[in-house]
Amino acid sequence: MTSKRKFCRGTLIQKNPNHEISIIPTSLSSLFCSHFMAIQANISFLSFQPSQFVLDSRFNAPLNLNFFSKYRERRKMVRICSKAKSEGQEVDYLIDAPVSIGDGFSFSGGKYSDGPSPSDEWFRKGKMVKAYPVGGTGQKAKDPIFGLTMGRGSQASTDLFRWFCVESGSATNHSVILIHGFPSQAYSYRKVLPILSKNYRAITFDWLGFGFSDKPQPGYGFNYTSDEYVSSLESLIDELTPGKVSLVVQGYAAPVVVRYAINHQEKLKDIILVNPPLMDKHANLPSTLSIFSNFLLGEVFSQDPLRASDKLLTSCGPYKMKEDDAMVYRRPYLTSGSSGFALNALSKTLKKELKANIEASRKILSSEDWKVQTTVCWGQRDRWLMYDGVQKFCKDLGYKFVDLPSAGHHVQEDSGEELGKIISKIISEPV
Repeated sequence: MTSKRKFCRGTLIQKNPNHEISIIPTSLSSLFCSHFMAIQANISFLSFQPSQFVLDSRFNAPLNLNFFSKYRERRKMVRICSKAKSEGQEVDYLIDAPVSIGDGFSFSGGKYSDGPSPSDEWFRKGKMVKAYPVGGTGQKAKDPIFGLTMGRGSQASTDLFRWFCVESGSATNHSVILIHGFPSQAYSYRKVLPILSKNYRAITFDWLGFGFSDKPQPGYGFNYTSDEYVSSLESLIDELTPGKVSLVVQGYAAPVVVRYAINHQEKLKDIILVNPPLMDKHANLPSTLSIFSNFLLGEVFSQDPLRASDKLLTSCGPYKMKEDDAMVYRRPYLTSGSSGFALNALSKTLKKELKANIEASRKILSSEDWKVQTTVCWGQRDRWLMYDGVQKFCKDLGYKFVDLPSAGHHVQEDSGEELGKIISKIISEPV
């Protein structure tokens, strides 16, 4: 039986008899006219003709072909779905979504059921907090490939950036700020929040460029450099709480937080580093992350939600992602090309600055000027950052070291409840 092709907004959908879906963002597909990579779970090659492409109507560019004008009227009514089996039951995965929710290079919405999505439920738990002034000239952001003006989701705010924050627990309790690594989202701490909220005010947030926070196009107000992340973190923490805090940071965001902490030790009760890059060999980015820094190929792959979220989260440890969780992580990449371009910019920054940042972080942690109570938690099954030398580094400096044998790089995903209890115990101890 031959496979069937169906269209939806901004994408080319190929559905085969096994109910597997191949998703091609047509904005990118139109750049490469034949035999290019189809963005799907196991990247395969498809043949297609340029005349079949439908350009994304959200670009501010005229489309004069009658085919496009007729199709834009039809596609508003199109509902495309596929059946997939989940625990023995068939589940509908909707591919279409309202034009209003997306912008830039994008897929079609990412909504996969008629009921409330996990992404919507997570969003309702949080709030937007404004912090850190928007830089740049105020010009409208344009995509880096076609030079077309991007949609609302890719444009920076006019004054201060908007950060998505989720808070749990009493505001009168000691504040604990949970900081996700690069690349991830605040959602990764969903299992940790309920445990900490019993005795603390637990706060987590999406970094700029991730999750529901602003994702300015690089060059238009934010360039995703380490210096910018350090400065923006200072602004956000000052906005979130005026008093002392405990910081928990995971993965590649650790050097940024340590650089912030050395100049704000009076504000910190303690700091917990979860699988941080500390050794020289940690400066080599894993291939699944460094590929996004490649010229052109990085721009293309960063628009693939399966590469940009699923593969990054599951390739670095034992984490087995559930579909509901996957849809939360995919949501930013399904609704806007800005998430992919932010990932592309950040991966370039990491490739360029990570080695120097690790050296600076290690120097700070080894300095006599460093007075913050420090703990390192380490998931032994991390496939990105090797364990060798980490425990000795902590022992030599007198830092607490906590081993989590069953966890990988994203400890909060693999062992969220266990990590929450560890954090709670560490913070409860007197300085």
